[in-house]
Amino acid sequence: MKLRGRSYRYVGPAGPMELVRPGAAGRSIRSAADFAQWAAGLPAAELSEPFTFVVDTTGVLRLAPRRSEHLVCAGGGPVLSAGEMGFGRESGRWVVRTVSNQSAGYCPDTDSWPAVADALDAAGLGRLPGGFTHEVVFRRCPDCGQLNIVRDEHFVCVFCDGSLPPAWNVDPSAGESCTARRGWCR
Repeated sequence: MKLRGRSYRYVGPAGPMELVRPGAAGRSIRSAADFAQWAAGLPAAELSEPFTFVVDTTGVLRLAPRRSEHLVCAGGGPVLSAGEMGFGRESGRWVVRTVSNQSAGYCPDTDSWPAVADALDAAGLGRLPGGFTHEVVFRRCPDCGQLNIVRDEHFVCVFCDGSLPPAWNVDPSAGESCTARRGWCR
């Protein structure tokens, strides 16, 4: 499978890094049978909530309970996308009903959807949405370095009123300029 999109490294707070342990990554879902087997062991209440998900850099979907850290779900590595994903049964099979790119640890851009679609298709899981059902637009303020969530296409920093760029710029190592004195270079 040809992988689409950029990879995202963890850009969140340092605390969750302490939670990453060998073998603690989210459950790899490579097939509908993998998901069905995993879901069979979960309480109904957990199945009714969205899961934490990542698509790892090999294109594999990984799932963990909703309140799990995306960094832990990814095993500490970079991802092609991350967010929350809700499932339901449709015509006797599991399908994705809701999916977002809501991950404050990886802050993936909305253009990471093709990686999610590819991972779901490769696993044979149905997907009702044709894109994220809830898109989160992340931007880092070039003036103060703070991470922002853009709402209603209002590209203004909530911390300093500086202008936010129209293009994704959250990770300074991805080619954006970086000012070490502002404390957001990693």
